[in-house]
Amino acid sequence: MTPLLRVMLVDDHALVRMGFRMLLADAQIEVVAEADNGEQACTDYAQARPDVVVMDLSMPGMGGLEALRRLLAQDPKARVLVLSAHEDTAHPRRALKAGALGYLGKRSAPDALIAAVTAVGAGRPYVDPATAQALALATVTGETSPAEGLSEREFSVFVQLARGLSVAQIAENLKLSPSTVGTHLYHVKQKLGASNQSELTLVALRWGLIEA
Repeated sequence: MTPLLRVMLVDDHALVRMGFRMLLADAQIEVVAEADNGEQACTDYAQARPDVVVMDLSMPGMGGLEALRRLLAQDPKARVLVLSAHEDTAHPRRALKAGALGYLGKRSAPDALIAAVTAVGAGRPYVDPATAQALALATVTGETSPAEGLSEREFSVFVQLARGLSVAQIAENLKLSPSTVGTHLYHVKQKLGASNQSELTLVALRWGLIEA
């Protein structure tokens, strides 16, 4: 008998995790651990040792992108399927560049989750068709968000600030000093041509980097 795939679910919404758990159970895929934030996922991963980590991007605290990077630093062989409600191209591009093996939009059909987890569990890349098309079109048209020019750390600071977090909160979430966050923020404003937090939020909304 083929052994069950072992999955860790990382999402801050308990109802979402319950729905995913039921979907996966129907496909004979076992959920061996759950976490409601990136910090907990990084802490519990070593003990759970799942075949696949299903990671939401938009979570309180450090967020999914930062958790993805830390998880892969902890275990370079970790297989991570990123889930996101974002419909931009910056998030999937950064997640895949950071080492995620799969990317699935939350608007995808339920059976796409099974296909994605199965593919990633087998070590195969998976990108849902809508996201793949958006990435391909962006490459052809050259239309990319101005945030593409930000470093990984700058992008993390930018998105959290655009969501309304303070410098102190961002420093706590990313485990950085407030002065370091301030330096990143200065560079973000310079690169995006923004002078304050409101303008940064407008840029993020314009390019679908945060939800309205």
